[in-house]
Order: sequence, then structure tokens, then C-alpha cells
Amino acid sequence: MKKVFLGLAALVLLASLCRTNAETTNPAPDFQEVFNLVRDQLKGADTAEMNRAAVQGLLQKFNGRVALAGDTTGAAAVALVARTNVFDDGVAYVRVNRVEDGLAEKISSALASLGATNKVKGAVLDLRFASGENYPAVVATAELFISKETDLLDWGKGVVKTKANADAFNFPLVVLVNRETRGAAEALAAALREAGVALILGSGTAGNAFSYREFPLKSGQRLLVASGSVKLGDGNELPATGLKPDIQVDAKVEDERNYLDDPYGAKGQGAASGSLTNRPPRRPRITEADLVRERREGTNIADFTPARDREPEKPQLRDPALARAVDLLKALAVVRKGRS
Repeated sequence: MKKVFLGLAALVLLASLCRTNAETTNPAPDFQEVFNLVRDQLKGADTAEMNRAAVQGLLQKFNGRVALAGDTTGAAAVALVARTNVFDDGVAYVRVNRVEDGLAEKISSALASLGATNKVKGAVLDLRFASGENYPAVVATAELFISKETDLLDWGKGVVKTKANADAFNFPLVVLVNRETRGAAEALAAALREAGVALILGSGTAGNAFSYREFPLKSGQRLLVASGSVKLGDGNELPATGLKPDIQVDAKVEDERNYLDDPYGAKGQGAASGSLTNRPPRRPRITEADLVRERREGTNIADFTPARDREPEKPQLRDPALARAVDLLKALAVVRKGRS
């Protein structure tokens, strides 16, 4: 009897292995065959809707390598600039969704508006989760920060230079990136660093920047198909493994996505603060700017005056990449002030 059970168990195991092997080796059904059957047999199936779903599926499958130019749906329809702010009375912040035509004007307008009511010490250009395939828009945006004519980028049409810009923003710039920074957004970060006007801070990027061949479609749109790599002005290709930041700051992608809307991390933590409790306020957080100021002025950072200790604690940035960028720019502002 024991031998019978062992034999049955072996047969069941063999059948299971065969079924698993068949599932992994059988080819997918023919797309056109499935499409036609669903269209003809599924009641209420709309051909236009099915076609749209099929195209979106292909674009998602080959994200970055295949794209639609002139697409006005989905991600391409969102605002180019998602958010602006000023942190610590002088660090301007601009978050970008997509690198497309018009981005340079949006960023220029945002920085000018922030500078009208604040003395800007530096700026953070947040390209985390940003994407795009528009490389001329990269050049136009980079020109905002580069004063001299510079060999900038080659996306298969020869090296494109920036135009000289006497009115370029001349404050320190930090660009934030992460693993979801793709395409033209990667190229923008790399080009600004190569031109010597920005530092890159965050985690490695997606490695998804390609040059494209364009194919006109009956809809009036253009299909972009990856055909090669993108090169910087010095001839070096953007790495397929992604850009390596100057300052590495690692964080979970989900956490970074939440911090985009709430950099202070207050969601789910309640509204409690030192000023709303009976606890004495804590000493101010020591930043890189504080340390630089201590060194320049010969003061001891530990010897805070009682008056400062009694100040209500300012809300602290919980977004690690943004907090590091703000501290860095504040420190650079102290150094520049000392040299002037």
C-alpha cells in the first residue's frame, strides 16, 4: 500500500511539473486573433476603446523606448511644474512633472515670482518622478542657468549648444533625482551638472534616456521609437545604468512619493508640536549651514542663548533628499556671503 501511495504522489508531482513547464513555455495567443474575437463576440465591445487600451498597453510595456509625441492623455496632460515653494526664507523649490515644450518658461516664471518676495539663496529643481522625451526642451530649460554658450546635448542630431544668456540665474542649484527620473529629465540633470551649474542629489536614475526615430501616424501624432543613446556635450553617453548622484541620499520610492505632497511628513502624525504641549521646546536642529557659520564666526554651536532656546521649534523637513539639499544650499549661501 505504501508503494501505491508513493507511486501516486510521484505521478501527481510529475503532472504538476509538466503543467508548470507548459504554462511557461507555451507562447501567448496571437494578438490580432484575440482582438478580433473580443471585438466580434463581446457584447458592447467598442473598437476605439479596445484600440486605445491596446496602444496604452504597448506604451506601458516598452516605457521609455516607445512613446507618443503630441499625446494629450494620461501623464502627458499633467502640469509641467507641479509645485513651487520657498524653504527657510531663501531656498526656492520647483518640482517638475515632465520635460516638454514650455517648461523653461514655467520654471523662469516660478523662480522670478519666488524671487520677487524672497531673497533667493539657492534653488532646488526636483526631478524625482519626472520624465519626458523632448530634448529641445532640455536645452531651453538649461539655458535658464547657463550664462555662456555651451555644448550641451546630442540626441542623434549633432551636438546642440545653449545660447549665451546674460540674465541666467546665478544662484547655487541642486537637482533632486531618484530611480523614477527618466528620459529627458535624466538628460536635464546630467546636462546641468556637466555645465558646472548644479549638483545632483538623491539616488541613481532609471537609465532610460534614448534618442528616437519619429514615425507619423494617421491620428496626426508621432510615434517615437528608441534608436540610440543620448550624449552630453563632451561626447559621453548617458549611462544605461542611470546617473550617479554627486551626493547619495537613499529613500524608499513610496516614501518619496508621499513627501512630494507633504515634505514635513505630517500626514498621520497628528498636529502636535512643541508649542502645543507643556514640554519645553527642543533646541534647534543643527544643520550644515549652522556648522559652516560656527566655523566662520568662531562661535560654539553648543552655546545657544536662552532666548533662542525659548523660540518655538520650526517644522522640520522629513523628506531626506529635500532636507539635505536645503541644508547644503544654506551652507553655500554662508560661504558666498563670507567671500563677498
